[in-house]
This record gives sequence, structure tokens and C-alpha cells, in this order.
Amino acid sequence: MVLDLFKLHGKTAIVTGAGRGLGQSMALGLAEAGADLVLVGRSDGIDDTRKKAEALGRKAISVRADLSKLDAIPHVMQKTLEAFGKVDILVNNAGIVRRAPVLEFTEKDWDDVVDLNLKSCFFMAQAAARDMVKRRKGKIINVSSITFFWGATRIPAYAASKGGVSQFTKSLCNELAKYGINVNAIAPGYMATDINKDLRSDAEKSAELLSRIPAGRYGDPDELKGLTVYLASEASNYMNGTTVVMDGGWMAR
Repeated sequence: MVLDLFKLHGKTAIVTGAGRGLGQSMALGLAEAGADLVLVGRSDGIDDTRKKAEALGRKAISVRADLSKLDAIPHVMQKTLEAFGKVDILVNNAGIVRRAPVLEFTEKDWDDVVDLNLKSCFFMAQAAARDMVKRRKGKIINVSSITFFWGATRIPAYAASKGGVSQFTKSLCNELAKYGINVNAIAPGYMATDINKDLRSDAEKSAELLSRIPAGRYGDPDELKGLTVYLASEASNYMNGTTVVMDGGWMAR
């Protein structure tokens, strides 16, 4: 049956930035499909996600780590292998945004955003792929953004980092597909999450954004569950190296 292709029972998934927003929703979507979870983040929110996953009957562990520091990555992998012996799925979601006019954007803000959103994303994928290669199978899902396609304003480092994520997704596909590893990215549009809370709370700016979205609303993080499960499952075995947009129609306008 076709629905069997979407089942993730027996799979282990690492989800970064899993304590809230998109990360929590994607993690719980994987759990609902049967996957066990390694939940990575800096806040207590990962424990909340863990409890919700356990309530679904899944095994889950919380790993506190600051992924802007590369030495956190071996720690995450060690905890994963100790608990589950393997990693089948990686959702590279951890990220931040800093907003300022181009002429005022600081080096520190640039480095903070790029180190977490791009540098750690690549090296996390590299670490997971080293384990996946052993079994010649795996799924890597990177979280990009519609800013990959259009630059937006006041977020130059974020736009650059997310553009880089989509580009290295292609590069990883070119090298890892021969090992049975699929590497794809999701580019969400404007979602109802903390990362754009300031924009949504600004009545004038929010009205401007919503007027550009054909759906006429912000996305719900839970709406990413289905796409995440698809990209993590056998159903997407011939999809590789692509960035899938989920934006309520923003890019179509």
C-alpha cells in the first residue's frame, strides 16, 4: 500500500532546533509517523518536545547543545549513537535571524547568523552522512527559506545563509546520492513562529506581508509535518538535491 511508504517505524531522526516552532512541529510529525527522536537545542523546550513524542509511544532523548560551536556536533552524534546506534534521518532546522539595515549590520551579527544557520548546518549534515554511508541509506532535510529566491530586506546574513543552505544541499546530493542518501531542503514562507514575531506584531508590516501571500495568512508550523515525513520516508527516494517551497503562494505572486 502506498501509505506504507510513509511509515518511519524503526528509524532514528535527529532534529535540531527542536524546542519550539518549526523544529518542534517537524519532530512531532516524524514521531507520529513512527520515528524515534534525538531532540537538539539550547532551551528547555526540547524536553517539552520529548515528552510529547514519548506520549506518542516513541523513544526520544534531549541533547542540549549550542550548534553555533562546532564542538557540539560530535557530542550530538555520540549521544545519538549511544542511545540508538544509528541515524537514519537528519532535520537541520536550528537557526536565528538578526535584523538591521545593510549600512548598520555588524560583523558580530553576520558571524552569529552564518555560523549557526550555514556553517553548523553543513557540518551537522557531514557528521550524519558519515554514519549513513555505512548503511548506504539516509535522509537529510535542511531548512532553507524563501529568502533563497528573493533577498528580502534588513536580513542580509539570514538571506545569505539560507541561500547557502539550498546551494550546499545540491552539492551534498551530487556526492551522497550514490550512497543511497537523499539530501533535500524545505523553504518555508512566513510562518507563525517566534522568529518573525516582531513582523507579525507590526500591524502595518503584517498587512503588507499578508497582501503578498495568496493564501492570505501565515503558515502554521504543523503544516510542515506532512512534507517533512515525505522527505524522510521511502516515498521520496527519487527526490534529491531540491528545495521544496511551502509559502502559501508567496513565490507565485
